[in-house]
Amino acid sequence: MKSVKDVKRKEYYIFSPFLRIFHWIMVGSILVLFGTGLLITKPMLVSSTEPNFTMLSMDLIRDIHFVVAFLFCASFILRIYGFIINKGDRLFPRFWEGHFYSETVEVALHYMLLKPHHAPFLRNPLARASYAGLYVMVLIEILTGFAMYFMTHPSAVGGTLFGWVNTLLGSEMMAHYVHHYVAWLIIVFAIGHFYMVLRAEFMEGESEVSSMFSGKKILAHVPKDANELD
Repeated sequence: MKSVKDVKRKEYYIFSPFLRIFHWIMVGSILVLFGTGLLITKPMLVSSTEPNFTMLSMDLIRDIHFVVAFLFCASFILRIYGFIINKGDRLFPRFWEGHFYSETVEVALHYMLLKPHHAPFLRNPLARASYAGLYVMVLIEILTGFAMYFMTHPSAVGGTLFGWVNTLLGSEMMAHYVHHYVAWLIIVFAIGHFYMVLRAEFMEGESEVSSMFSGKKILAHVPKDANELD
């Protein structure tokens, strides 16, 4: 009878509750904002209910979009606080370290099935770089979104804080175009992120999905970036 070899695993606490709460707020917010944003851009059946207020009225769609946008922005406080109190909640990758670039290429080749494996990480450099890119896109969405919002909801403070965005882009319509197409880029990112998370969870046993609930990764290998938690 063959004996079963025990595999020793070590537990790493990575993500604080603040990052995990922010993550799931972000997931829900992106889905709602994208769906309502499409309806605002191209009303389809919603327009047939105007000007009467119904459950499909454009007023309601806009209100949902605005409320969720404000909630999403407010949730960044959780993300920043988690970064302050927990080393695992890193905001940006370590661009200043030379090995970051070669490791990112190595991980990218692995995900494209061109390399059989990559060095073990708690949070691989490709993922960290992609999150940084996501935050840049989210910042663009916030700036262009509020720039358009305060054009239709005038406010001295809002005009001062965001009026320059329309000026920089040339017009409110250009801000709308930027807002719309960056939203599509965020959805493309989400699809790629979903693929990489499932691949890491089920093909490589890296606890990617479960860690966003528990905050912990239980790994059989020693990750190269484990020292960042010390």
